[in-house]
Amino acid sequence: MNNFDYYNPVHVIFGAGELSRLGTEAGKIGKKICLVSYKELTCLHGLMQRIRRLLEKEGLEIIPFFEAEPNPEIETIKKGAALCKREQVDLIIGVGGGSAMDAAKAIAAGVCYEGDLWNMVYSRHDAIQAIPPVEALPTLMIPTLPATGSEMNNCAVLTNRTLGEKSYIWGNCLYPKVSIIDPELTLTLPAYQTACAAADTISHVLEIYLNGEEDSDLQHYFQEGVMRTVMDNVGKVLADPENLSARSHLQWAATCAINGWASPGDAWTPMHQIGHVLTTRHKIPHGASLSIMMPAWMEYMADRRKTQYYRFAVNVMQINPDHKSKNEVIREGIIAFKSFLKEIGVPVSLQAMNIEPADLPAIVQDVIKISFNEKGVLHANPPATANDVMRVLEVAF
Repeated sequence: MNNFDYYNPVHVIFGAGELSRLGTEAGKIGKKICLVSYKELTCLHGLMQRIRRLLEKEGLEIIPFFEAEPNPEIETIKKGAALCKREQVDLIIGVGGGSAMDAAKAIAAGVCYEGDLWNMVYSRHDAIQAIPPVEALPTLMIPTLPATGSEMNNCAVLTNRTLGEKSYIWGNCLYPKVSIIDPELTLTLPAYQTACAAADTISHVLEIYLNGEEDSDLQHYFQEGVMRTVMDNVGKVLADPENLSARSHLQWAATCAINGWASPGDAWTPMHQIGHVLTTRHKIPHGASLSIMMPAWMEYMADRRKTQYYRFAVNVMQINPDHKSKNEVIREGIIAFKSFLKEIGVPVSLQAMNIEPADLPAIVQDVIKISFNEKGVLHANPPATANDVMRVLEVAF
Protein backbone atom coordinates (compact mmCIF):
# COMPACT_ATOMS: atom_id res chain seq x y z
CA MET A 1 0.00 0.00 0.00
CA ASN A 2 1.01 3.60 -0.55
CA ASN A 3 1.30 6.01 2.36
CA PHE A 4 -1.50 8.55 2.61
CA ASP A 5 -3.15 11.31 4.61
CA TYR A 6 -6.94 11.16 4.79
CA TYR A 7 -9.34 13.86 5.94
CA ASN A 8 -13.06 14.25 5.33
CA PRO A 9 -15.16 16.38 7.69
CA VAL A 10 -18.49 16.34 5.79
CA HIS A 11 -21.64 15.76 7.85
CA VAL A 12 -23.73 13.43 5.69
CA ILE A 13 -27.47 13.09 6.15
CA PHE A 14 -28.60 10.20 3.95
CA GLY A 15 -31.98 8.70 3.20
CA ALA A 16 -35.39 9.08 1.62
CA GLY A 17 -37.26 12.06 3.03
CA GLU A 18 -34.23 13.62 4.75
CA LEU A 19 -34.59 16.83 2.74
CA SER A 20 -37.15 17.79 5.39
CA ARG A 21 -34.23 18.58 7.70
CA LEU A 22 -32.86 21.28 5.40
CA GLY A 23 -34.16 24.33 7.23
CA THR A 24 -32.94 23.17 10.62
CA GLU A 25 -29.50 22.17 9.35
CA ALA A 26 -29.03 25.32 7.27
CA GLY A 27 -30.06 27.51 10.19
CA LYS A 28 -27.25 26.08 12.29
CA ILE A 29 -24.72 27.42 9.78
CA GLY A 30 -26.04 30.71 8.40
CA LYS A 31 -28.96 33.09 8.12
CA LYS A 32 -28.51 34.64 4.69
CA ILE A 33 -28.27 32.00 2.02
CA CYS A 34 -27.24 32.03 -1.62
CA LEU A 35 -29.13 29.25 -3.36
CA VAL A 36 -27.09 28.05 -6.37
CA SER A 37 -28.55 25.97 -9.19
CA TYR A 38 -29.04 25.88 -12.96
CA LYS A 39 -30.13 28.45 -15.51
CA GLU A 40 -32.69 25.93 -16.74
CA LEU A 41 -34.77 24.95 -13.71
CA THR A 42 -37.60 23.17 -15.49
CA CYS A 43 -37.06 19.76 -13.92
CA LEU A 44 -36.13 21.23 -10.53
CA HIS A 45 -38.88 23.85 -10.28
CA GLY A 46 -40.99 21.90 -7.79
CA LEU A 47 -37.97 21.00 -5.70
CA MET A 48 -36.86 24.63 -5.54
CA GLN A 49 -40.27 25.69 -4.29
CA ARG A 50 -40.05 23.06 -1.57
CA ILE A 51 -36.52 24.15 -0.63
CA ARG A 52 -37.66 27.75 -0.37
CA ARG A 53 -40.48 26.77 1.98
CA LEU A 54 -38.16 24.75 4.19
CA LEU A 55 -35.69 27.62 4.47
CA GLU A 56 -38.27 30.36 4.92
CA LYS A 57 -39.98 28.34 7.65
CA GLU A 58 -36.80 28.82 9.71
CA GLY A 59 -36.71 32.54 8.97
CA LEU A 60 -33.74 32.28 6.61
CA GLU A 61 -33.19 34.84 3.85
CA ILE A 62 -32.66 33.48 0.32
CA ILE A 63 -30.57 35.05 -2.43
CA PRO A 64 -31.08 33.02 -5.64
CA PHE A 65 -28.27 32.48 -8.12
CA PHE A 66 -29.70 30.27 -10.82
CA GLU A 67 -26.91 30.71 -13.35
CA ALA A 68 -24.91 27.47 -13.29
CA GLU A 69 -24.41 25.77 -16.64
CA PRO A 70 -23.07 22.30 -17.43
CA ASN A 71 -19.32 22.41 -16.81
CA PRO A 72 -19.61 25.69 -14.87
CA GLU A 73 -17.69 28.57 -16.38
CA ILE A 74 -15.27 30.80 -14.53
CA GLU A 75 -17.19 33.94 -15.58
CA THR A 76 -20.30 32.52 -13.93
CA ILE A 77 -18.31 31.86 -10.76
CA LYS A 78 -17.10 35.46 -10.76
CA LYS A 79 -20.67 36.72 -11.03
CA GLY A 80 -21.81 34.46 -8.20
CA ALA A 81 -18.93 35.47 -5.93
CA ALA A 82 -19.63 39.16 -6.57
CA LEU A 83 -23.30 38.65 -5.71
CA CYS A 84 -22.46 36.88 -2.45
CA LYS A 85 -20.02 39.60 -1.45
CA ARG A 86 -22.53 42.33 -2.22
CA GLU A 87 -25.33 40.62 -0.33
CA GLN A 88 -23.07 39.54 2.57
CA VAL A 89 -24.16 35.93 2.28
CA ASP A 90 -23.02 33.58 5.07
CA LEU A 91 -24.02 30.18 3.61
CA ILE A 92 -24.15 28.80 0.07
CA ILE A 93 -26.41 25.88 -0.84
CA GLY A 94 -25.81 23.96 -4.05
CA VAL A 95 -28.77 22.09 -5.54
CA GLY A 96 -28.42 19.78 -8.54
CA GLY A 97 -25.79 17.57 -10.09
CA GLY A 98 -22.04 18.02 -10.13
CA SER A 99 -22.09 21.27 -12.10
CA ALA A 100 -24.39 23.04 -9.63
CA MET A 101 -22.49 21.76 -6.61
CA ASP A 102 -19.10 22.57 -8.15
CA ALA A 103 -20.34 26.07 -8.94
CA ALA A 104 -21.49 26.49 -5.33
CA LYS A 105 -18.08 25.40 -4.02
CA ALA A 106 -16.16 27.65 -6.40
CA ILE A 107 -18.36 30.64 -5.57
CA ALA A 108 -17.86 29.97 -1.87
CA ALA A 109 -14.09 30.04 -2.40
CA GLY A 110 -14.28 32.98 -4.78
CA VAL A 111 -15.87 35.21 -2.15
CA CYS A 112 -12.70 34.90 -0.04
CA TYR A 113 -10.12 34.71 -2.84
CA GLU A 114 -7.75 37.52 -3.78
CA GLY A 115 -6.94 37.98 -7.45
CA ASP A 116 -8.12 36.28 -10.64
CA LEU A 117 -10.34 33.33 -9.74
CA TRP A 118 -8.90 31.24 -12.59
CA ASN A 119 -5.66 31.19 -10.60
CA MET A 120 -7.38 28.69 -8.29
CA VAL A 121 -7.52 26.16 -11.12
CA TYR A 122 -4.87 23.49 -11.75
CA SER A 123 -4.95 24.12 -15.48
CA ARG A 124 -1.37 22.97 -16.12
CA HIS A 125 0.17 19.75 -14.84
CA ASP A 126 3.69 20.27 -16.22
CA ALA A 127 4.41 23.31 -14.06
CA ILE A 128 1.91 23.87 -11.25
CA GLN A 129 0.98 27.52 -11.16
CA ALA A 130 -2.34 27.30 -9.35
CA ILE A 131 -2.78 29.05 -6.02
CA PRO A 132 -5.47 26.92 -4.36
CA PRO A 133 -8.10 28.50 -2.13
CA VAL A 134 -7.53 28.27 1.61
CA GLU A 135 -10.75 29.91 2.78
CA ALA A 136 -14.37 29.67 1.67
CA LEU A 137 -17.87 30.39 2.86
CA PRO A 138 -19.58 27.32 4.34
CA THR A 139 -21.60 25.23 1.91
CA LEU A 140 -24.47 22.77 2.12
CA MET A 141 -25.09 20.37 -0.78
CA ILE A 142 -28.29 18.79 -2.04
CA PRO A 143 -27.39 16.39 -4.89
CA THR A 144 -30.10 15.44 -7.37
CA LEU A 145 -27.90 13.22 -9.56
CA PRO A 146 -25.89 10.17 -8.40
CA ALA A 147 -22.66 10.82 -10.26
CA THR A 148 -19.92 13.25 -9.34
CA GLY A 149 -19.77 12.81 -5.57
CA SER A 150 -19.14 16.54 -5.18
CA GLU A 151 -21.34 16.43 -2.09
CA MET A 152 -18.58 14.73 -0.09
CA ASN A 153 -15.23 15.84 -1.49
CA ASN A 154 -12.95 18.87 -1.66
CA CYS A 155 -12.86 19.26 -5.43
CA ALA A 156 -14.67 21.25 -8.11
CA VAL A 157 -14.24 21.29 -11.88
CA LEU A 158 -14.44 24.56 -13.81
CA THR A 159 -14.29 25.63 -17.46
CA ASN A 160 -12.68 28.64 -19.07
CA ARG A 161 -14.49 29.25 -22.34
CA THR A 162 -11.97 31.86 -23.50
CA LEU A 163 -9.03 29.47 -23.08
CA GLY A 164 -11.01 26.39 -24.08
CA GLU A 165 -9.91 24.58 -20.90
CA LYS A 166 -11.49 22.53 -18.15
CA SER A 167 -9.71 21.51 -14.96
CA TYR A 168 -9.85 21.24 -11.17
CA ILE A 169 -9.69 23.27 -8.04
CA TRP A 170 -9.27 21.56 -4.71
CA GLY A 171 -8.56 22.39 -1.11
CA ASN A 172 -9.85 21.44 2.31
CA CYS A 173 -11.89 24.63 2.50
CA LEU A 174 -14.11 23.22 -0.29
CA TYR A 175 -15.49 20.35 1.79
CA PRO A 176 -19.21 20.98 2.38
CA LYS A 177 -20.26 21.43 5.99
CA VAL A 178 -23.38 19.33 5.43
CA SER A 179 -24.73 17.22 2.57
CA ILE A 180 -28.32 16.09 2.53
CA ILE A 181 -28.38 13.07 0.23
CA ASP A 182 -32.02 12.21 -0.36
CA PRO A 183 -32.46 9.55 -3.08
CA GLU A 184 -36.10 10.58 -3.54
CA LEU A 185 -34.74 13.59 -5.40
CA THR A 186 -33.42 11.33 -8.16
CA LEU A 187 -36.71 9.55 -8.91
CA THR A 188 -37.56 11.78 -11.88
CA LEU A 189 -34.17 11.60 -13.58
CA PRO A 190 -34.46 10.70 -17.28
CA ALA A 191 -32.99 7.37 -18.38
CA TYR A 192 -30.06 8.88 -20.30
CA GLN A 193 -28.96 11.04 -17.37
CA THR A 194 -29.29 8.05 -15.06
CA ALA A 195 -27.10 5.93 -17.35
CA CYS A 196 -24.47 8.64 -17.81
CA ALA A 197 -24.38 9.10 -14.04
CA ALA A 198 -23.78 5.38 -13.59
CA ALA A 199 -20.87 5.49 -16.03
CA ASP A 200 -19.42 8.48 -14.19
CA THR A 201 -19.63 6.70 -10.83
CA ILE A 202 -17.92 3.61 -12.20
CA SER A 203 -15.17 5.71 -13.76
CA HIS A 204 -14.25 7.26 -10.42
CA VAL A 205 -13.16 3.91 -9.03
CA LEU A 206 -12.24 2.13 -12.28
CA GLU A 207 -9.47 4.63 -13.05
CA ILE A 208 -7.83 4.03 -9.67
CA TYR A 209 -8.48 0.29 -9.86
CA LEU A 210 -6.71 -0.12 -13.19
CA ASN A 211 -3.98 2.51 -12.78
CA GLY A 212 -3.20 2.62 -9.08
CA GLU A 213 -1.11 0.59 -6.67
CA GLU A 214 -1.74 -3.16 -7.08
CA ASP A 215 -0.90 -3.97 -3.46
CA SER A 216 -4.05 -2.30 -2.06
CA ASP A 217 -6.38 -5.13 -1.13
CA LEU A 218 -9.03 -3.21 0.82
CA GLN A 219 -9.18 -0.42 -1.75
CA HIS A 220 -9.62 -2.91 -4.58
CA TYR A 221 -12.40 -4.80 -2.83
CA PHE A 222 -14.08 -1.48 -2.08
CA GLN A 223 -13.73 -0.37 -5.71
CA GLU A 224 -15.13 -3.67 -6.93
CA GLY A 225 -18.05 -3.28 -4.54
CA VAL A 226 -18.87 0.18 -5.87
CA MET A 227 -18.74 -1.02 -9.49
CA ARG A 228 -20.87 -4.07 -8.79
CA THR A 229 -23.41 -2.00 -6.84
CA VAL A 230 -23.85 0.32 -9.81
CA MET A 231 -24.06 -2.52 -12.31
CA ASP A 232 -26.55 -4.45 -10.19
CA ASN A 233 -28.86 -1.48 -9.70
CA VAL A 234 -28.79 0.76 -12.77
CA GLY A 235 -30.74 -1.76 -14.84
CA LYS A 236 -33.39 -1.95 -12.12
CA VAL A 237 -33.77 1.82 -12.20
CA LEU A 238 -33.96 1.96 -16.00
CA ALA A 239 -36.69 -0.69 -15.91
CA ASP A 240 -38.53 0.96 -13.01
CA PRO A 241 -37.55 4.61 -12.51
CA GLU A 242 -39.44 4.77 -9.20
CA ASN A 243 -37.48 1.92 -7.62
CA LEU A 244 -36.37 3.86 -4.56
CA SER A 245 -34.22 1.06 -3.18
CA ALA A 246 -32.13 0.84 -6.36
CA ARG A 247 -31.99 4.65 -6.60
CA SER A 248 -30.66 4.72 -3.03
CA HIS A 249 -27.90 2.23 -3.83
CA LEU A 250 -26.83 4.28 -6.87
CA GLN A 251 -26.81 7.50 -4.86
CA TRP A 252 -24.67 6.15 -2.04
CA ALA A 253 -22.32 4.39 -4.47
CA ALA A 254 -21.75 7.69 -6.28
CA THR A 255 -20.91 9.47 -3.04
CA CYS A 256 -18.57 6.73 -1.82
CA ALA A 257 -16.80 6.40 -5.18
CA ILE A 258 -15.05 9.76 -4.88
CA ASN A 259 -15.05 10.78 -1.21
CA GLY A 260 -11.57 9.32 -0.76
CA TRP A 261 -12.43 5.93 0.73
CA ALA A 262 -11.76 4.10 -2.53
CA SER A 263 -8.47 5.78 -3.35
CA PRO A 264 -6.27 6.79 -0.40
CA GLY A 265 -2.70 7.06 -1.65
CA ASP A 266 -3.72 6.91 -5.33
CA ALA A 267 -4.82 9.66 -7.71
CA TRP A 268 -4.83 8.35 -11.26
CA THR A 269 -7.38 9.85 -13.66
CA PRO A 270 -6.03 9.64 -17.24
CA MET A 271 -9.43 8.81 -18.73
CA HIS A 272 -10.92 11.89 -17.08
CA GLN A 273 -8.14 14.06 -18.51
CA ILE A 274 -9.04 13.00 -22.03
CA GLY A 275 -12.75 13.18 -21.25
CA HIS A 276 -12.46 16.78 -20.09
CA VAL A 277 -11.07 17.76 -23.47
CA LEU A 278 -13.91 15.94 -25.25
CA THR A 279 -16.39 17.87 -23.12
CA THR A 280 -14.72 21.22 -23.70
CA ARG A 281 -14.07 20.88 -27.43
CA HIS A 282 -17.11 18.85 -28.49
CA LYS A 283 -19.74 19.44 -25.77
CA ILE A 284 -19.98 15.75 -24.94
CA PRO A 285 -21.70 15.23 -21.56
CA HIS A 286 -19.18 14.33 -18.88
CA GLY A 287 -20.55 10.85 -18.19
CA ALA A 288 -20.77 10.09 -21.90
CA SER A 289 -17.14 11.13 -22.44
CA LEU A 290 -16.16 8.55 -19.83
CA SER A 291 -18.38 5.80 -21.20
CA ILE A 292 -16.46 6.27 -24.47
CA MET A 293 -13.01 6.50 -22.93
CA MET A 294 -13.20 3.63 -20.43
CA PRO A 295 -13.50 0.66 -22.83
CA ALA A 296 -11.12 2.28 -25.34
CA TRP A 297 -8.48 2.84 -22.66
CA MET A 298 -8.95 -0.72 -21.42
CA GLU A 299 -8.65 -2.28 -24.86
CA TYR A 300 -5.42 -0.42 -25.56
CA MET A 301 -3.81 -0.65 -22.10
CA ALA A 302 -4.79 -4.14 -20.94
CA ASP A 303 -1.51 -5.82 -21.93
CA ARG A 304 0.42 -3.43 -19.68
CA ARG A 305 -1.29 -4.45 -16.44
CA LYS A 306 -2.64 -7.94 -16.96
CA THR A 307 -2.97 -8.82 -13.28
CA GLN A 308 -5.38 -5.97 -12.62
CA TYR A 309 -7.37 -6.45 -15.82
CA TYR A 310 -7.70 -10.16 -15.09
CA ARG A 311 -8.99 -9.35 -11.61
CA PHE A 312 -11.49 -6.90 -13.11
CA ALA A 313 -12.77 -9.54 -15.52
CA VAL A 314 -13.28 -12.15 -12.81
CA ASN A 315 -14.36 -10.08 -9.80
CA VAL A 316 -16.32 -7.29 -11.48
CA MET A 317 -17.55 -8.69 -14.79
CA GLN A 318 -17.85 -12.18 -13.30
CA ILE A 319 -16.13 -13.96 -16.18
CA ASN A 320 -15.60 -17.67 -15.54
CA PRO A 321 -11.84 -18.23 -15.90
CA ASP A 322 -11.97 -22.04 -16.13
CA HIS A 323 -10.04 -23.52 -19.05
CA LYS A 324 -9.16 -20.08 -20.43
CA SER A 325 -5.88 -18.26 -20.78
CA LYS A 326 -5.33 -15.03 -18.88
CA ASN A 327 -5.55 -13.09 -22.15
CA GLU A 328 -8.89 -14.70 -23.01
CA VAL A 329 -10.34 -13.84 -19.61
CA ILE A 330 -9.14 -10.24 -19.88
CA ARG A 331 -10.59 -9.88 -23.36
CA GLU A 332 -13.96 -11.31 -22.30
CA GLY A 333 -14.03 -8.91 -19.35
CA ILE A 334 -13.52 -5.86 -21.53
CA ILE A 335 -16.13 -7.04 -24.05
CA ALA A 336 -18.60 -7.68 -21.24
CA PHE A 337 -18.03 -4.22 -19.78
CA LYS A 338 -18.50 -2.53 -23.15
CA SER A 339 -21.70 -4.54 -23.66
CA PHE A 340 -22.96 -3.39 -20.25
CA LEU A 341 -22.42 0.25 -21.24
CA LYS A 342 -24.26 -0.28 -24.51
CA GLU A 343 -27.14 -1.99 -22.71
CA ILE A 344 -27.72 0.94 -20.36
CA GLY A 345 -27.78 3.34 -23.32
CA VAL A 346 -24.57 5.36 -23.13
CA PRO A 347 -22.25 5.92 -26.11
CA VAL A 348 -19.12 3.80 -26.45
CA SER A 349 -17.58 5.41 -29.54
CA LEU A 350 -16.46 8.84 -30.68
CA GLN A 351 -18.22 8.27 -33.96
CA ALA A 352 -21.55 8.10 -32.10
CA MET A 353 -20.90 11.68 -30.90
CA ASN A 354 -20.09 12.99 -34.41
CA ILE A 355 -16.35 13.33 -33.84
CA GLU A 356 -14.27 12.89 -36.98
CA PRO A 357 -10.77 11.38 -37.33
CA ALA A 358 -9.54 14.84 -38.33
CA ASP A 359 -10.50 16.08 -34.86
CA LEU A 360 -8.11 13.76 -33.02
CA PRO A 361 -4.80 15.67 -33.28
CA ALA A 362 -6.33 18.77 -31.70
CA ILE A 363 -7.78 16.66 -28.88
CA VAL A 364 -4.37 15.14 -28.22
CA GLN A 365 -2.73 18.57 -28.19
CA ASP A 366 -5.20 19.85 -25.60
CA VAL A 367 -4.57 16.82 -23.40
CA ILE A 368 -0.84 17.49 -23.66
CA LYS A 369 -1.26 21.20 -22.89
CA ILE A 370 -3.42 20.76 -19.81
CA SER A 371 -2.68 17.32 -18.37
CA PHE A 372 0.81 16.14 -19.31
CA ASN A 373 3.28 16.41 -16.44
CA GLU A 374 6.79 17.82 -16.27
CA LYS A 375 8.15 14.60 -17.78
CA GLY A 376 6.02 15.04 -20.88
CA VAL A 377 3.62 12.15 -20.18
CA LEU A 378 0.10 11.66 -18.86
CA HIS A 379 -0.02 10.54 -15.24
CA ALA A 380 -1.06 6.87 -15.40
CA ASN A 381 0.39 3.49 -14.51
CA PRO A 382 2.40 3.07 -16.65
CA PRO A 383 2.58 6.69 -17.89
CA ALA A 384 0.90 7.42 -21.23
CA THR A 385 2.65 9.21 -24.08
CA ALA A 386 1.10 11.42 -26.73
CA ASN A 387 1.15 8.41 -29.06
CA ASP A 388 -0.71 6.37 -26.44
CA VAL A 389 -3.42 9.02 -26.16
CA MET A 390 -3.81 9.09 -29.94
CA ARG A 391 -4.03 5.31 -30.10
CA VAL A 392 -6.67 5.23 -27.37
CA LEU A 393 -8.72 7.78 -29.30
CA GLU A 394 -8.36 5.70 -32.45
CA VAL A 395 -9.60 2.64 -30.57
CA ALA A 396 -12.56 4.74 -29.40
CA PHE A 397 -13.78 4.98 -32.98
